[in-house]
Amino acid sequence: MHGEVTRYFAPQAWVDGAWTQDVLLAVAADGHWASIEPNAVEEAQRGAVRLHGPVLPGLVNAHSHAFQRAIAGLTERSEGSSDDFWSWRDRMYSAALRITPEQLEAVAALLYAELLQAGYTQVCEFHYLHNNTDGQPYADPLAMSLALVRAAQRVGMGLTLLPTLYMRSGFAATDLRDDQRRFASTPASVLHLAEGVLAQGGSHVNAGLAIHSLRAVDGAALHEMAAAARAQGMAVHIHIAEQVQEVQDCVGAHGERPIEWLLSHAAVDAHWNLVHATQSTPAELQAVQRRGAAIVICPSTEANLGDGVFDLPAYAAAGGHWSIGSDSHVTRSWQEELRLLEYSQRLNLRRRNIAAHMPASSSTADNLFNTALAGGHAATSLPLGGIAPGQRADFVVVDTASTALLGIPADHLLDAMVFSSPDARFSEVFVAGRRVVNGGQVDGWPRLAEDFVGAMRTLWG
Repeated sequence: MHGEVTRYFAPQAWVDGAWTQDVLLAVAADGHWASIEPNAVEEAQRGAVRLHGPVLPGLVNAHSHAFQRAIAGLTERSEGSSDDFWSWRDRMYSAALRITPEQLEAVAALLYAELLQAGYTQVCEFHYLHNNTDGQPYADPLAMSLALVRAAQRVGMGLTLLPTLYMRSGFAATDLRDDQRRFASTPASVLHLAEGVLAQGGSHVNAGLAIHSLRAVDGAALHEMAAAARAQGMAVHIHIAEQVQEVQDCVGAHGERPIEWLLSHAAVDAHWNLVHATQSTPAELQAVQRRGAAIVICPSTEANLGDGVFDLPAYAAAGGHWSIGSDSHVTRSWQEELRLLEYSQRLNLRRRNIAAHMPASSSTADNLFNTALAGGHAATSLPLGGIAPGQRADFVVVDTASTALLGIPADHLLDAMVFSSPDARFSEVFVAGRRVVNGGQVDGWPRLAEDFVGAMRTLWG
């Protein structure tokens, strides 16, 4: 490595999937780990910056719709006898149809600050709000995309922008509904957005491509998007098999279930990330694993929308890869996402410590965290696999004064972080070796909150 190296000393750090003591951490000038030295002797520690708490790698939040942070807490009243994903979606569109680039930036900046403070260091933004409120393109087609880029850069969050293709309202439709007019896009326009973000985004911003869902695109467009992503080595994300009605509609249109159709008609490989897959069969999950693809699980949103429970035991038995996302942002905590993922399995199966039966460890929390961490590369196409040479130096310092951690033995720290609430806090957060959270808070938090409140008052006041 060339250039200056910054050295840190951690009393305890998560290295190779487990706690390691007295770790000397060296960050290269390019923001990647230069070296990791466990059990460092006192002489080697001299001159290193001492970190005052255990160190964990930052996690990737692999699925985000930032604008939906503006409706968190505002969709919890029922207007009829039946309330499900589809009725929620109609309410969500009221925000999608109103929000401006300036408001989106204010909402996303606060959200990304919250995510950083909760220990996420990269977010995958599944972005389909492309057009002006009247459905016409902005003078600068990148207006909404760059609002998200500015929000991430304002707080220091790593961003993978996923411009999203959305062409029709359903399997039998040929066009969008009027309340989906801001989503209108083509493979060429979405690729233009991705290229524009790569050209203008700056450091810690990259791009992939997203296909909203099988109901929102036809086969030709899906193949065109997949080919473009493959040519540029980009990650591909797609919502799939989230709701029962979606599965039924796909079977009616194609004679196959969504995951079945995708795997038989597209060159799905390790670049693909299937978001939700809540309504999947063990055979489908085994097939996803064989193709090397990953699944993005969003437990808090899947619970909030009544989607169902992802079949974690079947996917784990197949050796499947997955990452975690907060999607609609009803919670912004990876600790809560992992807790809810495990608890939903326990409620469904009436057994305990389901994830402990993954082969790696007897600790449920260790297995959940390590699998979510490993999924970060598939979601972003970036070296975000943890504290290891060559990976980006994203890490967090755990505040052991958090009430959930008081008196907890060191080797049970992660267990308590996931399964004892209120959530443990992080005193410091680093992205690519740069500190972006200090004392538990992003710099400039009062202004971020003020701008967010102003946007909310304009949207809903």
